[in-house]
Amino acid sequence: MTNAALHVARTGLDAQNMRMQVIANNLANVNTTGFKRDRASFETLAYQAMTAPGAASSDSTKFATGTNLGSGVQIKGTAKIETQGSIQTTGNSLDLAIQGSGFFQIQMPDGRTGYTRDGNFNLSSDGTIVTSDGFQLQPQIQVPEGATSITIAEDGTVSATLAGQTAASELGKIELARFINPAGLQAEGNNLMTETAASGQAQVGAPGLDGRGSLSQGSLESSNVNIVEELVDMIETQRAYEVNSKMISSTDQMLQYANQNL
Repeated sequence: MTNAALHVARTGLDAQNMRMQVIANNLANVNTTGFKRDRASFETLAYQAMTAPGAASSDSTKFATGTNLGSGVQIKGTAKIETQGSIQTTGNSLDLAIQGSGFFQIQMPDGRTGYTRDGNFNLSSDGTIVTSDGFQLQPQIQVPEGATSITIAEDGTVSATLAGQTAASELGKIELARFINPAGLQAEGNNLMTETAASGQAQVGAPGLDGRGSLSQGSLESSNVNIVEELVDMIETQRAYEVNSKMISSTDQMLQYANQNL
């Protein structure tokens, strides 16, 4: 029994250590544009059934509860919490925030499509709208040299005043992708996520339609990490880790007593 208790306590240490890593990552990204906090979920490991509930305890009676011994805990997964971050005004015409559901589509270097809430865009040397890492926004939109007064409407329409013209010309339209289960997207780093079987296929279309959010030009969406909430979770995790560590120490003392006195 004591050896089993050591194993159970060890699984508790492993699980709390992983949860602390999730919390640390949330706090590290408190200022990351469009970041969505992660939440760790726990589940019990298999139980050892010593006596099944309802088994015969005598010729005429049955056990009311039975005896089941748990074997510990594990992290069953982490999920993104998709609550809206606060919208911060920047005044930069290429900064975009999504108010509501949806993701910008980004062409990754390996040809795959990445999805992000980070709307901190820039222009490349040829006028293409790109991320800070130089990855192209999809559909590709190119701003001609000398264009002024770039305007991006709530529905994604990009317009600018071209050299020698007085009226604004439409340059293209930004589309957003929406997923049935955005928590199922795979985080890839660089503020990008990719589609998985769990997320479902991307439903692409104009902002503001079919459940997709609208665009806000000159703004960025802040991280939805709540520092106070994360600190409370950190203290709770620390205490749980200490309790499991204490359990290992206590079990070790029990084993020493048994070896020396029995």
